[in-house]
Amino acid sequence: MAPKHRQVLDDFSRAIIEQLQIDGRKPYAAIGLAVGLSEAAVRQRIAKLIESGVMQVVAITDPLTVGSYRMAMVGIKVEGDLTAVADQLSHYKEVDYVLVTSGGFDVMCEVICNDDEHLLDLLQRIRAIPQVRSTESFIYLKLRKQLYNWGT
Repeated sequence: MAPKHRQVLDDFSRAIIEQLQIDGRKPYAAIGLAVGLSEAAVRQRIAKLIESGVMQVVAITDPLTVGSYRMAMVGIKVEGDLTAVADQLSHYKEVDYVLVTSGGFDVMCEVICNDDEHLLDLLQRIRAIPQVRSTESFIYLKLRKQLYNWGT
């Protein structure tokens, strides 16, 4: 993923994003009423926010209700090029997101697997990456909160 330039959002753009975080299918006219802009202005702003990479409008599922029964965060200690390992992990279909971090782990990734056998297989594939020195798994027992309201 290429580095992104930091975007400065005005109050209208933040308010539009907040409305979409509540309901990603909310009509532009209703968003306009809520934020004090015309439908056309809302449509143009949303198009610019999407085009610039500031936001996406997507459907979010709870993996535990759609057949994936094992979620975990995996902390990974790496020797060598951190970004190469992070990039490789980003291509695994089970990996939801990848972070290069500071602290006890160099890279962390969230994984979603069908069951414990699937998780074990994935961990073996991760440990087979030459630069990976160790992993530690943090199994999710119950998802209590999941929000995507960053930046508002």
